[in-house]
Amino acid sequence: MDFTQSIYKSLLESLISRNYFFSSFKDYIEKNHNHTTFCSHRHLAIIRHDVDRLPQNSLKLAQFEYSLGIKGTYYFRIVPGSYNLEIMEQISALGHEIGYHYEDVDLIWKNAKGKKQRNINEDELIEMAYDSFCENLELFRKNFNIKTICMHGSPRAQFDNKIIWQKYNYKNLGIIGEPYYDIDFNEFAYFTDTGRRWDGNSVSVRDKVESKFKFKFKTTQDIINNIDKLPNKIMFTIHPERWSAWPVKRSDFLFHGHKTFPWVKELVWQNIKNIAKKYFFVNK
Repeated sequence: MDFTQSIYKSLLESLISRNYFFSSFKDYIEKNHNHTTFCSHRHLAIIRHDVDRLPQNSLKLAQFEYSLGIKGTYYFRIVPGSYNLEIMEQISALGHEIGYHYEDVDLIWKNAKGKKQRNINEDELIEMAYDSFCENLELFRKNFNIKTICMHGSPRAQFDNKIIWQKYNYKNLGIIGEPYYDIDFNEFAYFTDTGRRWDGNSVSVRDKVESKFKFKFKTTQDIINNIDKLPNKIMFTIHPERWSAWPVKRSDFLFHGHKTFPWVKELVWQNIKNIAKKYFFVNK
């Protein structure tokens, strides 16, 4: 079965078998800035986790990675369904990077609509969103050394959360990297599980990059089977809520069938969302 925690671990092990070196996004940016090169005999993989919801899933993946000597980056949203300080601290204690998964443009826009305020123009929206971003960044920094950020796609939103940076520069806030701006995707192949599939470009609203790499993998097993064909540098985007536990033995289904419910729920819900995103937003 795909998108289980066990096959996620298999993906990591297959990358290790091909001598990929794993780096957090922060460490990669800092080493590049200091002109420090990674081990020349290894490939490089950056694993970025967008924690949209179900933060407890993130801890499980972080523990898998830690057991394999892997460091990744975990981007948490400010909303209650993602922001869980206890889990964030546990993930950080395992050596992983914590970052801010910002969506301030969408939050400000929704708040204005909810209060039935007059329509705010884009410039006003950027100003208010920037203030919100700074406030939320400081909240994160009370507990973590936040050095990188990553936008939340907010597929139903009218505006892209990255429009803040049309006017402001996040580097003036001590932020050293944002993946959509600070990764050369002609150097890195980009694989994202958006849409609960690896070929989800047709149902992705904003999680898209321009790249010379044109792989067409649908399942995680497809990636594993072609691991020797992957380029030297890769960035993965993982949404931990999609990667649930799954009983290994047949007898587990009889006595622990409830453990499969999160996996089935995510499968059904994501397929519904894919249809809606493609019809209402991607093809709009």
